[in-house]
Amino acid sequence: MNRRLLSLVLAGVLLAGIGVAVLLGRGGSKPGSATGSGPLTTVHGIIGSEKAPYFADPDVQAAFARHGYRVVVDTAGSREMVTSTDLSKYDFAFPAGAPQGQAIKAAKHARATYVPFFTPMAVATFTPIVNLLTAAGVATKDASSGQVVLDVAKYLALVQQHKRWSDLQPNTAYNVNKSILITSTDVRTSNSAAMYLSLSSYAANNGNIVDSASAADGLLDKLSPLFLEQGFIASSSEEPFQDYLSIGIGKDPMVMVYEAQFRGEQIAKDPALTADRVLIYPAPTVFAKHTFVPLTDSGDQVGRLLTSDPDLRHLAVRFGFRTGDTAYEQSFAKQRSIPDLPQLIDVVDPPTFDVLEHMINAIAVKYQEAKPS
Repeated sequence: MNRRLLSLVLAGVLLAGIGVAVLLGRGGSKPGSATGSGPLTTVHGIIGSEKAPYFADPDVQAAFARHGYRVVVDTAGSREMVTSTDLSKYDFAFPAGAPQGQAIKAAKHARATYVPFFTPMAVATFTPIVNLLTAAGVATKDASSGQVVLDVAKYLALVQQHKRWSDLQPNTAYNVNKSILITSTDVRTSNSAAMYLSLSSYAANNGNIVDSASAADGLLDKLSPLFLEQGFIASSSEEPFQDYLSIGIGKDPMVMVYEAQFRGEQIAKDPALTADRVLIYPAPTVFAKHTFVPLTDSGDQVGRLLTSDPDLRHLAVRFGFRTGDTAYEQSFAKQRSIPDLPQLIDVVDPPTFDVLEHMINAIAVKYQEAKPS
């Protein structure tokens, strides 16, 4: 089955609240093939949708079963987990960002948090777009690694100046009268958009983490157009990435994604990932640290397994995530004949949850003000 179609099917079933132990995955052993004797302890969690294919994979379920657990998950936006989800029904929460994870930990008085894997934010784009941005001095290629990076401060200047692709000349590859904007998800619901806001706010704040509501307010005019000027905006990180793969350069020439999304398609050898589709990294970027928050003792056991069990860690690499095990990641890349993961050095932390929430709420007000009366 096509991997992209499969991930959408899995996410849809998970949203319906059906246990992932009975779902299809990428192949391999069936969930019950390594369970041993005795009943399994069912552990319920709420996760970001970007991790649904991982939890649905039969090999992941088999690894949990070897330890006596059956893990069943629902999905929600990372911000929703903090602001509107009833977490009393769950043994763990697993948002895609550290700010949300720390907020849940504080609200629920959790004993600990775990970060079993992470992924940097990146921009999925096309070779002609990279060439245009490079000629304009907005993108550069690292001399040692060959990796292309996007200067976020220079990109923000283009947005502030209301530049369009047709303004970048000479331009025969994408000479259209569209605003130069990165397509993202809805910052009011999605963690990937919140991470985009985080790295953009750092660049807009002269290379400093925004650390107060007053500092955030002073940046609002620079940051809100990144989202308001996009028009229709998706709530899930999967939708714009699928458009990038299936529709191509005409709709969204640049898309803010998790590196793991692009990496997962490379690993799966998806034919939609043609040679002209490339991944570049914003400078600065941020790591989306998938932060596991145990809410019960059984949830804590699952969190410990995700960080300590070699099979579960290696399976995360199969889905494009970084685990910190560089040796295995390099070995896996060689085995699958895909590029090594680049070593990123221009990485910053996001603001605290309270400051990030202040910025998101301020942009939400701008959305309301922009609605026709």
